[in-house]
Amino acid sequence: MSSHTSPFHALIVVDVQRAFVRGDGALPEAGRLVDRTGDLIARARAAGALVVHVQNDGPVGSDDEPHSPGWELHHPVEAGAAEVAIRKTHDDAFQETSLEELLTASGVRSLAVCGLMSEMCVQATARTAVALGYRVVLPYDAHATYDIPAEPGISAAVPAGTVSRVAAWPLSRDADVTARAADVTFNAPARATS
Repeated sequence: MSSHTSPFHALIVVDVQRAFVRGDGALPEAGRLVDRTGDLIARARAAGALVVHVQNDGPVGSDDEPHSPGWELHHPVEAGAAEVAIRKTHDDAFQETSLEELLTASGVRSLAVCGLMSEMCVQATARTAVALGYRVVLPYDAHATYDIPAEPGISAAVPAGTVSRVAAWPLSRDADVTARAADVTFNAPARATS
């Protein structure tokens, strides 16, 4: 795990949608996740950093099917140029979305990634951000996932915390992986001019 002192210009909040953080289908660590992501959002807003809420469009019949109750974002999006919601249909929030263009237009060169699921959309988005040359931090206590059930002949059940740790591990070579979201700081990006 790394420590860092330089503030980040943007916060990418991946798929923190009602289906995954409320009710019977909630992640095991949903309470912690919404607390940490909510704190990151509040501090990024206060610093003038760009806040991007990523919203997954699941297939018909899924818990996150567009316009279903579970599809709705848990954290409200504040209107304004420094906070937006982007919809996606792939794990990677950069794939077939306007995320890269938005970050470039906003002058963002560093970002924090949080949300769910650790081993899927969070990892894919953070990995692409690194590949695109962004300085990236992944606060360990601000991403989460589900337990992986046992599979006979393959493995016993894998607890969600272990899955999250394994998902973050390969990113630690190229990104900061910090233990606490509270240690991540923000400032406003130098907005790009047209």
